[in-house]
Amino acid sequence: MSLTGSKIPHLELTISLDESDLLKGAAEIISTLRPRWNLEHSTFKLFTDGITNKLVGCFNSKDVDDVVLVRVYGQNTDLLIDRKAETRNFILLQDFGYAPQLYATFHNGLVYEFVPGEVLTVGSVRSPAVYPLVARVMAGMHHVDCGPHVARQPALWDKVNNFLALIPDRFHSSHMQKRFEEGIPGGLDHLRRELCVLQAELSQLGSPIVFCHNDLLLANVIHRNTSTAPTANAITFIDYEYAAYNYQAFDIGNHFDEFAGVTDTDFSLYPERSFQLSWLRVYLEEYKRIERRGGVVKKGEEVEEKDKEEVVVTEEEVELLYVQVNKFALAAHFMWGVWAFVQAQHSTIDFNFLEYGIVRLKEYFARRDEFLSLQLLR
Repeated sequence: MSLTGSKIPHLELTISLDESDLLKGAAEIISTLRPRWNLEHSTFKLFTDGITNKLVGCFNSKDVDDVVLVRVYGQNTDLLIDRKAETRNFILLQDFGYAPQLYATFHNGLVYEFVPGEVLTVGSVRSPAVYPLVARVMAGMHHVDCGPHVARQPALWDKVNNFLALIPDRFHSSHMQKRFEEGIPGGLDHLRRELCVLQAELSQLGSPIVFCHNDLLLANVIHRNTSTAPTANAITFIDYEYAAYNYQAFDIGNHFDEFAGVTDTDFSLYPERSFQLSWLRVYLEEYKRIERRGGVVKKGEEVEEKDKEEVVVTEEEVELLYVQVNKFALAAHFMWGVWAFVQAQHSTIDFNFLEYGIVRLKEYFARRDEFLSLQLLR
């Protein structure tokens, strides 16, 4: 799908990350995009949950259903994220019903539709009423085709190598440098050698290359459950900064890693085998059902009667995906660990990125031998 001729407006505006400037910048954007709004009857709220960007919610008391989000990119995040690709992904997924409406772009951010609902928690992500919805939406997104202008190559290895190259030889704080050396014995050389081993192991697993979200932490999954909505029980994925073609098993393994949460990470919450097998069966049934229909169907589109017939998923297929997913869960730990070290050097957001990176890499090394030794049951 070509994005040439996109009607998404671009605003010649740069917004400072300073809190007062954020709110002023959001008001300026609203004046341009929503001229009918009376700013005296508008409320601007700075959300504080994100650890990459700044997000402002814009609310109009005269039209409570029209809520606009203004996202301002975090400092130096262009080192980590291809912003042109992010906008392309946003528009692509919007067209297929997997993303909210993108209203505009500006020099250092995006303006888009608010998705009502609740972000998942370490409890709700396991709910029998929720996890099948997540699995089905992911299966649908994995059938999105970016068209001939985007090479179907896995983003994982280039992305991790890019992050590794951005980690400084020495952190700007001696305290940070000491903590890095304590937490990662062998330092960058050790991580580079480890990546070579991991790539050799995982590249030969045969996981399909599909369009992945690549960052399905709990805060990026919105659950809407209301009896009055047209889609009374629905899941929406948000934030497509890292979306790209990648290994199918990486997207799922990364999501399973995120069951542990971010601020109070607890990897004992990583899903057990029985839960994973149930989740993966739902995913495979939907993935194969869409495949049988010949590709992507827009999210929420009515399914024809012939497509409601039972899809057969074998135990062998579920087991194969289980092995692939757990091995790629290691790659997700590794990627976000080295990502966090880059953020520790450059980000101005109040979050202990260095410690988070150490936690993710410690979990990688703790589970490495166990997951890499997984074999198909005979």
